[in-house]
Amino acid sequence: MVRNIGVSVIAPRKTCEDELCPFHGTLSVRGKLVRGIVASAKAKKMVVVMQEYPRPVHKYKRYERSRSKVHAYLPTCVEVKEGDEVTIAECRPLSKTISFVVIEVNTKDGSGN
Repeated sequence: MVRNIGVSVIAPRKTCEDELCPFHGTLSVRGKLVRGIVASAKAKKMVVVMQEYPRPVHKYKRYERSRSKVHAYLPTCVEVKEGDEVTIAECRPLSKTISFVVIEVNTKDGSGN
């Protein structure tokens, strides 16, 4: 059974026994939602998500593209590879650098999970 996390996203088809999964465990999501591209999926339960945003340059009254990398927890029921577009949601701090969890995957070919 999939839990309602309070955000309108497509729930993963797989089930898991992960305690830190927002859909099948007890982890609650709150705060920011961030869309980005997976830069690295080498770690076992973590991904690095690259987020692009416009940053103002006041001298020239224009914007420049800027990037930041965010570490996010990867539940076992979500399958991700490098280059996928994902939605991550803020949660409580899970480790020194992880305060986000992957809640939705949008692959480049248009298919969902």
